[in-house]
Amino acid sequence: MTHILAIDQGTTSSRAIVFDRHLKVVASAQEEFAQHFPASGWVEHDPMDLWSTVAATARGAIEKAKVTAADIAAIGITNQRETTLLWDRATGHPLHNAIVWQDRRTADLCQSLKDQGHEPMITERTGLLLDPYFSGTKIKWILDHVPGSRDRARRGEIAFGTVDTWLIWQLTGGKVHATDATNAARTLIYDIGRGAWDAKICALLDIPMEILPDVRDCAADYGVTRVDLFGREIPILGVAGDQQAATVGQACFQPGMMKSTYGTGCFALLNTGADRVPSKNRLLTTIAYRLNGQTTYALEGSIFIAGAVVQWLRDGLKIIRTASETQPLAEHADPTQDVVLVPAFTGLGAPYWRPDCRGAVYGLTRNSGPAEMAKAALESVGFQTRDLLEAMRADWGAAADGVLRVDGGMTASDWAMQFLADILGAPVDRPVVTETTALGAAYLAGLQAGLCPGPAEFQKHWALQHRFTPAMDPTTREVRYARWGRAVRATMSV
Repeated sequence: MTHILAIDQGTTSSRAIVFDRHLKVVASAQEEFAQHFPASGWVEHDPMDLWSTVAATARGAIEKAKVTAADIAAIGITNQRETTLLWDRATGHPLHNAIVWQDRRTADLCQSLKDQGHEPMITERTGLLLDPYFSGTKIKWILDHVPGSRDRARRGEIAFGTVDTWLIWQLTGGKVHATDATNAARTLIYDIGRGAWDAKICALLDIPMEILPDVRDCAADYGVTRVDLFGREIPILGVAGDQQAATVGQACFQPGMMKSTYGTGCFALLNTGADRVPSKNRLLTTIAYRLNGQTTYALEGSIFIAGAVVQWLRDGLKIIRTASETQPLAEHADPTQDVVLVPAFTGLGAPYWRPDCRGAVYGLTRNSGPAEMAKAALESVGFQTRDLLEAMRADWGAAADGVLRVDGGMTASDWAMQFLADILGAPVDRPVVTETTALGAAYLAGLQAGLCPGPAEFQKHWALQHRFTPAMDPTTREVRYARWGRAVRATMSV
């Protein structure tokens, strides 16, 4: 048994990757599934779609790797975070569609709780802000809207889980109801200091604690798969939410190390070690990972629109056909134009947390065209990242002066990564292995299985593909960042 199967269940697709014992990719399979939008601002998934695509891609990856279940030592799971499911413990039947992390239906509830003065207590215990993004208010919504569900929950008939818990339940045939500390930390009802579900917040949201899963380390025993799935039982030994798994995959094990993942949005995490750092700048205090019962904390900032701004250029403005066209366009943009794009298409994330904002473009001239728009779109990702790192510096110290490790689809653009280094005034490191989320899940499972070395040794094997170093002069950097700040303030004032 020299291989590891990583399950990467994302927002738009499920993917499975088979790694060898040296954590090299052997084969992968991926399958998209439907998105459901039952009302404005609502986003749902069919829970059975999540499960069926995971089962199919897991089998497909094993087949493509030309190995059998007998060769798989362990399974690691990483997943879209905060997405919320409730199901019947006896039948496994979902009570409702999964409510996705992007869903905004509980915005009024969150505002009401803020108005009542509950946010400081919730933030102190969970490290999170009162926002529909997180699971707690989604749980309340389902219990409020599915008749009889709260009474059944109190009788112990209902189970709650984020996507990892749902998959563990399905993989083990309902024998294991568990989550890991990183996913629990995103629910709004988990005290990250005590490492326990919070009875006071659950009572505030009228959530019966009988529905809650067991919380375990990221590298731990999560049971074994049903024999009928793969032909033999395979142990599930690693679990982490997607951004925490990427932090592990990037080997950010030392306090002060940072990673930023650029997908549809962008998520930056700063390892703060054993210190739980409260944010004074609207960042989230969260759990980076928990190993051997020891919790490592992080500061996290979320950008809602990163790669999605390139999709907008393609699908909205139709000025490009493929994402790769943005780099040559940006390279040929008129350097005398200072077009600034604030991509607040779904509001502004950290450190602003303004869901009411919408996008804006500043500095247009008669000569502004596709090249200038492409350049402004790519630059917006760098500017937003600096916003996060400036907040991290204020909360923790000289965080933004360190190296930023990056991964995700947008990192393929050398132009975007060079601008990122320029506007940060700090080196940006792109690794050889860019599948860092699945890699982190595989490593956690391999660590628990005894196939992979401890974090200190694993860190030595992290390999740099390219380092982007700042080339912009400091005066230009600050002038350009100040212009971005004025554009954001103008956007928030509309």
